[in-house]
Amino acid sequence: MKNALKWTLALALAVPVYGCKKESKPAEGEKPAAGQQQQPQQQVDVAALEKAAEKWVDQEFQPSTLTREQQLAEMKWFREAAAPYRGMAINVVSESIDTHVYESKTMAKAFEEITGIKLKHDLIQEGDVIEKLQTQMQSGRNIYDMYVNDSDLIGTHIRYGHVVPLSDFMAGEGKDVTLPTLDVDDFMGKSFVTGPDGKMYQLPDQQFANLYWFRADWFARPELKERFKKKYGYELGVPVNWSAYEDIADFFTNDVKEIDGVKVYGHMDYGKKDPSLGWRFTDAWLSMAGVGDKGFPNGKPVDEWGIRVEGCNPAGASVSRGGETNGPAAVYALTKYIDWLKKYAPPQAAGMTFSEAGPVPGQGNVAQQIFWYTGFTAQLAKPGLPVVNADGTPKWRMAPSPHGPYWQEGTKLGYQDTGSWTMLKSTPLERRKAAWLYAQFVVAKSTSLKKFLVGLTPIRDSDVRSEHVTKVADKLGGLVEFYRSPAREAWTPTGTNVPDYPKLSQLWWQNISLAVEGEKTPQEAMDALAKQMDDVMGRLERAGMQNCPPKLNPEKDAKTWFDAPGAPHPKLANEKPKGETVPYEQLVQAWKEGRVK
Repeated sequence: MKNALKWTLALALAVPVYGCKKESKPAEGEKPAAGQQQQPQQQVDVAALEKAAEKWVDQEFQPSTLTREQQLAEMKWFREAAAPYRGMAINVVSESIDTHVYESKTMAKAFEEITGIKLKHDLIQEGDVIEKLQTQMQSGRNIYDMYVNDSDLIGTHIRYGHVVPLSDFMAGEGKDVTLPTLDVDDFMGKSFVTGPDGKMYQLPDQQFANLYWFRADWFARPELKERFKKKYGYELGVPVNWSAYEDIADFFTNDVKEIDGVKVYGHMDYGKKDPSLGWRFTDAWLSMAGVGDKGFPNGKPVDEWGIRVEGCNPAGASVSRGGETNGPAAVYALTKYIDWLKKYAPPQAAGMTFSEAGPVPGQGNVAQQIFWYTGFTAQLAKPGLPVVNADGTPKWRMAPSPHGPYWQEGTKLGYQDTGSWTMLKSTPLERRKAAWLYAQFVVAKSTSLKKFLVGLTPIRDSDVRSEHVTKVADKLGGLVEFYRSPAREAWTPTGTNVPDYPKLSQLWWQNISLAVEGEKTPQEAMDALAKQMDDVMGRLERAGMQNCPPKLNPEKDAKTWFDAPGAPHPKLANEKPKGETVPYEQLVQAWKEGRVK
C-alpha cells in the first residue's frame, strides 16, 4: 500500500501546470477566479472524462499489473496533461496486425473519451506505412502526427535527422506531456530503438520474434521417435542445428508421409515474388546461417545483412569490401532456403506470400517450420483447429531457431519485429505533444497487459512476468517461456549498420526471387545483391547524410578478408555436420533456471 500511495503521489506531483495563455479557463477541478464566468460545459466535460476513465479501467483494461487506484491515477494524469489539446483531431498510422486493430478500434476510442482529444488511428499495409513516412520526410508536409514504424529503420532515422530523438523530447519540449510512470527500462525492446549516441529514437509498441515451430505431439510419438533414431542415430527433438532440421524435414516428408490419414510435410515456408520475400531474408535468415560477427543487438563490425561498418560508417556489403552479403555463409543460407522449399514444403508454399503462409501450419499437415513469426500465435491457438487440443492447449510448441554451420556462440540467432512509435520533426510541436500522449496511452502499464493478451505481441518485461500471464502460459505454446528467458536477447531487429532501410530492403526480394525461379544461381543472386547495395551506399556517400554517412572501403581480394579475424567467413569444408537435437522439456527447464540452453 505504501508503494501504491507513493506511486499515486508521483503522478499527482507530475501533473503539468499551464501558463498564462490558458488562464481564461479555470484549471480542471478549480472554481473560476473572481470576475470570470462559470463554464458549466467545461465542468460537465471533466465529469464525463472522469466517468469514462473509470468505465474503461473497469470494463476493458483488465487485467493489469497495476492496481485499480494506480490505473485511475494514470488516467487522471492523461486527462489533465491533455487539457490544452482537447478538441484537436490527431492522426496516427500503423500496419494492420491484430495488436494495431485493437488499438485502432478500441484503445483510440478509450483515449478520446478519457482525454477529449479526437484520435484517428489508420491501419494500412506495412509497405504503405514506410511510403507515407518517406513522403513526409522528403516533403516536410505533415501527413501523420506519429507513425508506428519498425525499429528496422533505426539506422535510417539516426542518419537523416528527420526523426525527433525521444530521449531529447521527453527531457525537453515534451517533458510536460511525458508520463512519469512510463518506465522506459521496462520495455524489452529498448536497446532496439537506441542509436549509437545512446538516445532512444522510437518507443516500442509491439514486438514478436521469429522462432522455430513444431508439432510437439508428433515428436512425442514413440513409434516416430524410434524410426527417426534408427535412421539418423540421434533423438527426434528440437533441432539445434540446420543439419537436424533438414533430417527432420526429410523424415516427415519422405518416410512418415502420412499421419492419421493426412498427408504431412516436414517444412513450411513461402516463396512468391513479392516484397515479403525480402523480409524472409533481411529478418535475420543470414545470421541464422552464420553471417556476421558476434555482438548484440547486432554484430559488429559486420551485421546480419552482411554490411560492414567502420566506426558508425557503413563500409560495404560485398566480400571485396569486407562485407558478407555474398560470402559463403550467405550463399549457403539462400541455397538451403530454396532446397527445403522445393523438397519438403507443400507444393503451394512456393506461390505464397508471408501473410498467406503464416496460418498454414494451423491446418494440421506441417511437422515443423524453421522461420515462423510468433505474431501468428493467436491464429494458431484458436479453439477447433486441428493443432489445438479440446482443452484449448496447443499441440504445437515454439522453440529457439536452429543455426547453420557458420554460426558461432555470441552471434544473434534470430529476428524480432519491433513496431515503434516514431515522431517526425516536420510535425508541428502541439500536434506532436497530443500524439505522444496517445502513443504513451497504448503502451502504459494501465493498458499494456490487456493489449498483450489480445495481440500476443508483448513489450513490457513486467507484463511477461505477471501472475496473470503465468496462468495463461500453457495455452501459448512456449511464447511466455521464451520471453521470460535470457534466450530472447539473441533475437533482435535490423540494426544501425543499415543506412537507408527503404532503399536497400527493396533490393533483396528482387534478387532473391531470381534464384528461387532458377534464373540465377544462389551465388550469382547474392553477388548482384551485394553489388547493388554497395552502389546505393556509394550514392548515399556522395549525396551526404547528416550523421554517419557511408564511406565505402576500397575493393580488395576476397582472400584478404577471409584471412582476417571475424566476418566474412571462408567456405567450410563440411556444411552438414551431424544433426543435433535437444528435448523441449530440457530447453524450458534451462530457461526457468535463467540459462539459454
